[in-house]
Amino acid sequence: MFYSNLDRFKEMSGYEIDGVWFPRVTKIVDIKSKPALYYFYAEMSNFAEGEAVKKQSASEGTAIHEAVEKVFRGEIPQVEEKIMPAFNAFLNFINEKNIQVDSECIEKQVVNHDERYAGTLDALALIDGKFGVLDIKTSQAIYRDYNLQTSAYMGALQKDFDNLQTRWILRIDQNKTCIKCGSILREKGGRKKVKLPWKKNGYPNGAKNCEHEWSALKGEVELQEFPYWQEDFKAFLGAKKLWEWENDYWLKQVGYL
Repeated sequence: MFYSNLDRFKEMSGYEIDGVWFPRVTKIVDIKSKPALYYFYAEMSNFAEGEAVKKQSASEGTAIHEAVEKVFRGEIPQVEEKIMPAFNAFLNFINEKNIQVDSECIEKQVVNHDERYAGTLDALALIDGKFGVLDIKTSQAIYRDYNLQTSAYMGALQKDFDNLQTRWILRIDQNKTCIKCGSILREKGGRKKVKLPWKKNGYPNGAKNCEHEWSALKGEVELQEFPYWQEDFKAFLGAKKLWEWENDYWLKQVGYL
C-alpha cells in the first residue's frame, strides 16, 4: 500500500502507546491474500463501484457493531430501521445465551511487548463458565482469517490473565429467504446477492430458475468457539514477519526495525 509520508503510515498502520509505536493487528493480518475479496471485485462493474459497496457495507456493519457494544455496556442504543432485524436477533440471542461482558473490557487496547504489536479487541467475555476473547463480526460467514486476529489478542493477553481460556466469534447478519427454494438474499452495501441452496448432490431442482418469493428481512446470529489458538498465533507471527518485510522502508524510519 502507498503511504504519502511517515505520519500517514504511523497513523494508518499502528498505535503510539506510552511514546512507543506498535503495528496494528488488523493491519498485519491484511497482508494475507483474501481470495473472496478478489471474487467480490470481479463481480463489480469496476473498481470504484467495488470501493463504494465496501464503504457502505462497512458503515452498516459499524452501526450493528456499535449498537451491540452499547448493549454490552448496559446502554440503550438508538438503532436504524435498516439494521433492526440483525439487532433484534442479537437481543433474542443474548437473552437465551448467558454472555457476561465487563464494560471495562469492551474496545480494550492490548499490547504484546515481546512480539511488538498492539490491537483493540471487541470484548472479554464469560460464556458457559469460560473466560476469553469475544470478537464481533457482521459478515455473511465466519472466515478462517478471523482466527489470526483473535489469536494475536490471545497472545497479547496470556500473561495478564491466568484464567484466559478461549475465544469466540459472534457473527450478526440479516437476510431474506426464498419460501419456494430456500435461496438466501443478502442486501448489504447497496448490493443484492443471491445464494442458492447447495445440497450434497448439487442445487435442488428448480432453484436456478426459481422466481423467488422472499420472506421478510430476518436477523441471524452465530457464535463459534475456537479454543486452540496457539497454531493460529504461529501463523499470525509469520504474517507479521511478511508485513514487516513489505513495509521495511517505513518501519526503519519509525525505528521499529
